[in-house]
Order: sequence, then C-alpha cells, then structure tokens
Amino acid sequence: MDFSLTDDQRMLADTLGRYLQQRYPIARRHAAAASARGYDAELWAGLVELGAVAALLPPSAGGLAGGGVDIMVVFEQAGRALVQEPLLGALMIGQALAQADEPPRWQALLQRLHEGAVMALAHAEPEAHHDPWHVATVAQRDAAGWVLDGHKAVVPFGAQAEGWLVSARLSGAVRAREGLGLFWVPRDTPGVRWRDVRRLDGGRVAELWLPTVQLGPQALVVGPARAAAVLAQVLDAGTLALSAEALGAMEVVFQHTRTHLQTRHQFGQPLGRFQALQHRMVDLWMALQQTRSAVINAAAAWDGDDARLRARAVSAAKVTVGRYGTLMAEEAIQLHGGLGMTWELPLAHYAKRLVLIDHELGDEDQHLARFIELDAQG
Repeated sequence: MDFSLTDDQRMLADTLGRYLQQRYPIARRHAAAASARGYDAELWAGLVELGAVAALLPPSAGGLAGGGVDIMVVFEQAGRALVQEPLLGALMIGQALAQADEPPRWQALLQRLHEGAVMALAHAEPEAHHDPWHVATVAQRDAAGWVLDGHKAVVPFGAQAEGWLVSARLSGAVRAREGLGLFWVPRDTPGVRWRDVRRLDGGRVAELWLPTVQLGPQALVVGPARAAAVLAQVLDAGTLALSAEALGAMEVVFQHTRTHLQTRHQFGQPLGRFQALQHRMVDLWMALQQTRSAVINAAAAWDGDDARLRARAVSAAKVTVGRYGTLMAEEAIQLHGGLGMTWELPLAHYAKRLVLIDHELGDEDQHLARFIELDAQG
C-alpha cells in the first residue's frame, strides 16, 4: 500500500505549515484564547482562504477532497502549531451535511461553512460518559414542525457558533443506536441558552440547553433511517482528526525535548550524553513512530468501503494517541525539569493539549472496548 502524499497533499501541508509558523506564534495563540471570541478571526480567515476547510470536505459538500489522508494532513499541521481555531466543527458539520437526506436544502449552509462561519456539533450529553449512543434529548413532531427538549455538553465553540447540528431521539431507549435524528438549530432560535467555558488547554466549549425549543418543519437534516450511520461516520472523522492533531503535537514535543537535551549542560556535558536519558528518548521515538503508523492506517482505512474496518482503525489510532500522547507529555515535562512547567515554554501547552485530546470523542478505555468489540465481529 502506498502511503506517500500526492503533490496536492504535500503542497497543502507545506503551505499550511509555513503559514502557521510565520503567523501563529504561541503568544498570538494565548491572546486569542483570552479573547471574548476564543479564537483568532484573522488567522481563521487565512486558513479558510488557504483551503484548509475545503480540503476536509468531499466534492458533494463543495470541498476539494475530504479523504482520510487529507484530514490527516490538515490536522497534523494544526497540531504542530497548536491551532485552536474551529477546524473540528467545520469538518464534522461539513461531513454531516454532505450526507443530508435532502442535500440541495443545505447548500446555503454549506456555502456559509466554506466562507468561514463557525458551526458546532452538539451531540455529547452530561450523563453519556463517552457513550456515543447515549442521547436523552428528545424530538417530537407538532403542528408547527419539531420540538426539541434536552441538554448538551462540551460543545466545541458552542457559544461562538452561528448554529448547531443537534442529535435528538425520536424513538427508542436512551442508549439505543436506532431512533435518532440530526437537527439544524440556528443561533437565533428562541429559547436556546448556552454557557461558554474555557478549557484547560485554552480552547472553548459550551453547555447548551434546549428547553422545549420550537423548530420549523425543515429542521431535520438526517432522519432516523440513516442518522446512526451518518453520526458514526461523523464521529469517526472527528476522531481521526484529533488523532492526527495529536501526532503533530507529539512531533513538536519530541523535537523540543531532543533539542533541550542536546543544548542543556550538567556536570560539564549535554544532558543527552547520559545513557539513562538516551534510553527514555528512544522510548519516546518508538512511541512517536507507533502513533504515526496508527494514524496513517486510520487515514487509509477511512477511504475504504468497509465501515467496520474504518471504525476499528480509527479506534486503534485513538487508543494509541491516548496512551503515547500522555506518555510523551509526561516524559517531556520530566526531561525538561522545572522548565517544563512554566507558562512561557510552549512545551507545557502542548502537553496540556495532548492530555486533553485523550478525553475528546471517547477516551483510551472507551476506544479500546470498541476496538475489541469490532475485532470480535470480524
């Protein structure tokens, strides 16, 4: 199997890498995180103009590619620069709208996405504990259209979004896979409330309340016949993206740690000359290579026709990222000594991001259980 990038993918990676290196120093990231918006609008517009969003979406959604390797390329560069702008929401909303029951109805919304509008998937709930099928939010038909009633949690850029794609239950038990629907809820919908929360790594999430919110008859994007399959693919796309982001962050952490050991002296020689530290760096190098292989495998499986193999490869990548991303973060801080904990050193912020990625869209334990279940089905 050929894992080399195409010329277009290589050019995209180089372009994004140079742009972020020149325009997105850590101080600018800190300023964006502390702002009311929570992200840098100018940088986000630049990423959109360079084609970062278009590369994440298939042609059916007005995109340029949308394949697994394209997702990996964009998010690996995002991870290397600690980008916190709303790329993940653009990916997941675009992938969902591309599979809408009536695609022409959502072309205007897709166009807004390509123009840089911030949108968010509101799926996780307070009692879900990483169970993707735990949906207690309910949707009921009425004379005016639909009524949603529920509570969503940890919605990335939920307070900044101009609308939310909300999962809700039309029938079945709370943890049933079937009976779901995906609804578009515009920001100005009467009754919707939200609370903005700053994450430990500087990003933004929100809690979203939908107390008997009235929607129109055209609000249903994907009905119960296909919602479970579409939602599973959307969540896998997000999981692949997070895994690639972690890979990019791990690459930078490893490089910074190696440089530190080569330049920091103790007892008259570089720290890197001590054999015990060399052994630890070899372990980190092996962890990085295993993570890269797992992410590449997931990106390749994403483009296949077998949904089970795709899900299995994505979960394997997330397990690997959870295990080795945390290892990389902890070891790098220890090898830097007290410097590793300082706000001024970018390393500490990469470490926080790596630890947090493990808890987004399912942690290591949840994806390991899913991998085992999928493997047994084969």
